[in-house]
Amino acid sequence: MTPTNTSLVKYDNPKLVSRSTDAKAQRKQKSPQQSPAPGVPGATRDSKLPPLDVKSQQAEVDILNSILPPREWTESGQLWVQQVSSTPATRLDVINLQEQLDIRLQQRQARETGICPVRRELYSQCFDELIRQVTISCAERGLLLLRVRDEIRMTIAAYQTLYESSVAFGMRKALQAEQGKTDMQKKIEELEEEKKDLERQVNELKSKCDAIEKREAERRVVEEKKHAEEIQFLKRTNQQLKTQLEGIIQPSKK
Repeated sequence: MTPTNTSLVKYDNPKLVSRSTDAKAQRKQKSPQQSPAPGVPGATRDSKLPPLDVKSQQAEVDILNSILPPREWTESGQLWVQQVSSTPATRLDVINLQEQLDIRLQQRQARETGICPVRRELYSQCFDELIRQVTISCAERGLLLLRVRDEIRMTIAAYQTLYESSVAFGMRKALQAEQGKTDMQKKIEELEEEKKDLERQVNELKSKCDAIEKREAERRVVEEKKHAEEIQFLKRTNQQLKTQLEGIIQPSKK
């Protein structure tokens, strides 16, 4: 009936509370009180005042249960409860606790450094067991250790929240960077296409410019040749006219 005890905290043997699953609600109901005896307020006729040791032991058990609540589970319609042990710990118990901690760390392959949930869980169980041992010998010291444990857990929870938020922030930034990278690549492709288009236009304009220069050079050669022929023609015509004029002038002088 007992579940596998995987915790380092020392528990008593489980106790059967009820054979029905609704017994948990029945246990919370108050038991019927007997009429108090005359002259003794709050005491029944057949009851006796408990010894001081019993009261202190019960208070110690209550403190232990408030620090480490009992475990409850149902099996085959039966409700079982297992409370933490109120047996004082010896030096041998502490040595066994250390050995069990080392064994569990090796069995569950906990990492020695960095963030490791398994190592954190085992050390948390070990600390709870130490709180149990200290509380039995000194309840005030145990309550103070409880405050220390709660403060440590709150700090770890705050760091975990900060870590998760930083991871989420990093993921958002990575997605934004990836999106920006995609947009930048798209823009680069557009600019490359525009560059190729401009290069094609430049090549076309260069071809047109070369063709125009070639055509103008040919036209200039033709114009120069034509101009040279006209000059030669005008020179010959001028020479002929000059010769004719001299021929006309010389006979008249004789």
